[in-house]
Amino acid sequence: MPQLSFTWHYKTRDIVKNHPLEDALVELKGLIGSEFNLAQMSTTAGDWALDFTGKTVRLKQAGATQTAPVSLAHDREKVRPIPAAGRVWMRELGIADKDGKVLPTAQDKFRQINRYVEILGPMLKAIPASRLGKVVDMGAGKGYLTFAVADYLAATLKSEARVVGVEMRPDLVALCNAIAEKSGLTQLSFEQGTIDAFDSTGASVLIALHACDTATDDAIAKGISAGAELIVVAPCCHKQIRREIEAAAASSPLDYLMKHGIFVERQAEMVTDGIRALILEYFGYSTKVFEFISDLHTPKNVLIVGTRTNRARDPAILDKIAAAKAMFGIRRHYLEGATGL
Repeated sequence: MPQLSFTWHYKTRDIVKNHPLEDALVELKGLIGSEFNLAQMSTTAGDWALDFTGKTVRLKQAGATQTAPVSLAHDREKVRPIPAAGRVWMRELGIADKDGKVLPTAQDKFRQINRYVEILGPMLKAIPASRLGKVVDMGAGKGYLTFAVADYLAATLKSEARVVGVEMRPDLVALCNAIAEKSGLTQLSFEQGTIDAFDSTGASVLIALHACDTATDDAIAKGISAGAELIVVAPCCHKQIRREIEAAAASSPLDYLMKHGIFVERQAEMVTDGIRALILEYFGYSTKVFEFISDLHTPKNVLIVGTRTNRARDPAILDKIAAAKAMFGIRRHYLEGATGL
């Protein structure tokens, strides 16, 4: 049975109520002209506005702003930046079947890919075409995100930017290059090598997702040395700083926290990534640190984003880094050495 849906917006929540048509009309009669002085209705035949704000009630009619019929289906397909249909690479990577439907076992991966692109898309779009020449994905693995970025750049942004996936395992490099060729993604290629040995010269955008421990720092350093317009990393494990914090825990004023392993882990994550953000800022990047996907899908859900600015280096930032290290008993953050600080 057709029903009308009413959504009530409050400061901290929304309440949705569905009413059969007869009940909905009664509800509307009680609202329009009392709680609401302006009612607007859009149909495929025309648009109407009922105005109670003046001394007399006015009804205005205009041409239809929407002429296509509204779908009455309950299960509407969500519009995603990278749909599965028609994507050869999604089929080859085991995300979709031959008909372009996402496999039940790959739903989380499909959502992750599209969430990455939802976040990266506006950032990539904000970079002038003349400065968007090369995107490097460090530690590409099986290339899920690398393929998605290349697809988005070519199909949505109509960009000619090259995309390079850097991966240490030669079998994955060969596999991904074969899939890229089969998919017709001519601007995408994969190269065998490590993050710290890769020549990042000319990289406009540098991405590193879940590069373990100090490999994330190597990726950030590569982006900084290349003068990349955008640096995006999702860190994975924080062993280097955790070892430093644990060694100094006994004499730390935070010993009441540091004696609990779970707190040491959380502190190591925050301190490591906080100092990474500060170092990026010192080298002229504006930074954001945020969760990019629910931890139900992956616990490695923190994203550090650095956007290059023309800001000069501020020595006060180095003082902040020194103070943070002193508080937690850290002798040296790996990224300091990687960037020559």
